[in-house]
Amino acid sequence: MEKVYVLGGAQTDFERNWTKEGKGVIALLKEVIEEALKNTNLTFEEIKDLNRKNKIAIFIGNFCAEYYIKQGHLGPLLTEVNEAFYGIPSARYEAACASGSVALDAAMTKIRAGDYDLCIVVGFELMKTVDSKTCGDYLGMAAYYDKEAKGIEYPFPKLFGKLADQIYQKYNLNLDRFKRNLAQIACINYDNAKNNPNAQTRKWFMDSRQANYRGNLTNEKIGNMLAISDCSQVTDGAAVVILSNEKYALKSGKNNSPFVKGFGHRVAPFLFEKKIEESKNNKYILPWTRQAIIDAYRRANLTVDDIDVFETHDCFTSSEYMAISAFGITEPGKEFEAIENGTITMKGAKPINPSGGLIGCGHPVGASGVRMMLDLYKQVENKAGDYQVKNVNNALMLNIGGSATTNYAFIIGK
Repeated sequence: MEKVYVLGGAQTDFERNWTKEGKGVIALLKEVIEEALKNTNLTFEEIKDLNRKNKIAIFIGNFCAEYYIKQGHLGPLLTEVNEAFYGIPSARYEAACASGSVALDAAMTKIRAGDYDLCIVVGFELMKTVDSKTCGDYLGMAAYYDKEAKGIEYPFPKLFGKLADQIYQKYNLNLDRFKRNLAQIACINYDNAKNNPNAQTRKWFMDSRQANYRGNLTNEKIGNMLAISDCSQVTDGAAVVILSNEKYALKSGKNNSPFVKGFGHRVAPFLFEKKIEESKNNKYILPWTRQAIIDAYRRANLTVDDIDVFETHDCFTSSEYMAISAFGITEPGKEFEAIENGTITMKGAKPINPSGGLIGCGHPVGASGVRMMLDLYKQVENKAGDYQVKNVNNALMLNIGGSATTNYAFIIGK
């Protein structure tokens, strides 16, 4: 089976509001594509040459551009960026917040099958085109809309608030301690984001007092016990990752680049209530998430002990709390240990989200999976700058769609 190499890519500055700048999707894509090609020493002439040989394809991850920017049929968008993309096979892939990972998975599959030498994976979302309540309603389509989101204000904070409730009840946790742990997760991600020049919240203020002060005017409750500080951001942004087979990597002198060692993909019951009902006798509250990670470990022939850094889908603090045991860092119900003893901090034994994650870096829905993969690449290649973790050999990402309905895990390393 072909190895899949990660050659690099690019990310836009997630702080930006492209609508306020008077710019649209083509400006977004043009900027991130040109930066990605520059960072990987690719030229438009080389892209044209690969196209003539039928050795290149494009994969676009996006959740709901039809609503945010009134644009469907996203596959051909790059033809508006540069004529070098004329004729290249290109299509859009969607799985809610895991849309970027579906696009990555499709590209990897095509490389493993020997169909293409090089694949360009683009993830993007422009979310600041609408007000916050409308945005919340659009995001509700990542759930079972008619049963879990229709007519509900901000449905996803409420769904992940229910997850927090279930974690607290299932493991018989001390409520005050659990809330403090969730606040610690938020603070860690905000602190990490300050070191990331592309993070949306790098200039924002957050401390333990603010994160724990749920229910006041500056940190309003938004979903059961969750407050605004527990939530990921509404973000405009794009990310690109360029993948290749071994032949291309050798030819271009990039065969020392990180490669994909393992992956996992599992789908849970759509409705959140069915997830909880089905997992009531399982020690993991979301066993499908855990299984995707186990699959990635198995395919990579690695364990949690071999992983030096993690990027996880902290759409809410409750989803990162759940991920700690899903990774195998602790047993289920003991996640508080890794939070309180510093294991998941930048200087800990198992750092999570040195980029700032979705809470700190930002969450342009269709881009997040691609952005996570790019950050794994940076960590393994020692190119993460001020948020670099020392001595990274293997890195793992978890990207989920909906209420952990679609679950993707990837491991890359040298």
